Amino acid sequence: MSTPDYYNILSIPSTATPQQIRDAYKKAALKYHPDRVPADSPERATRTKQFQQINDAYYTLSDPTRRRDYDAARRFAAPDPDASAPDPAEGDVDEEVPRPGGSVPGGWSSFFGGFGGSGGGAESAHHTNANDQFGNVFEEMLREEGMAEGQQAAPTQKFWSLVGGLSGGAMGFIVANFPGAIAGAVAGNRLGAVRDSRGKSVYSVFQELPQSDKAKLLSELAAKVFAHAIS
Repeated sequence: MSTPDYYNILSIPSTATPQQIRDAYKKAALKYHPDRVPADSPERATRTKQFQQINDAYYTLSDPTRRRDYDAARRFAAPDPDASAPDPAEGDVDEEVPRPGGSVPGGWSSFFGGFGGSGGGAESAHHTNANDQFGNVFEEMLREEGMAEGQQAAPTQKFWSLVGGLSGGAMGFIVANFPGAIAGAVAGNRLGAVRDSRGKSVYSVFQELPQSDKAKLLSELAAKVFAHAIS
């Protein structure tokens, strides 16, 4: 089996530090996340594949043992030409110019079921694991922005203030899910007392938002991450 070039996928040198790998993953995952486009968008399939490749790369390079074994295999195998870096021309997004303001059995992508593998079970497992991995980093990014707090990454007032301003769909979600939250309070961004009584993490809440609001929230977060990268 040929070895994909995970360093190229994350646009980092083979000498990248763990922090550089994590930072590169954050930017790439936010930029190419499938929820940046509608479910019926022709870009969706391409973005999903890119997102899977990015997660495979991070899964391998973020662990010292997996990275060591990968590097050893990479020295003896030519990179897979099909596992190239995401094409900026496909699904291009605003962050190109930030807004001002142990070895793996069965191959390197086996953790996620393989790229484009046949069979619904493998594809489903691939998507689930990639989603879980992104969720952990997503919550970390929101903590850094003051939008999540505590071990459970509970949404903060800052998160709800942003979500409440996204759309009527997000407002409806808040009113329907949080006792005591009324439309007027949400519209006025008086969300200090709004908390998830079911103890959901901020990423769990994100996953239940309308798709259009997911896209807006990802765009807002991406703009902050890219701005930090050049500050």
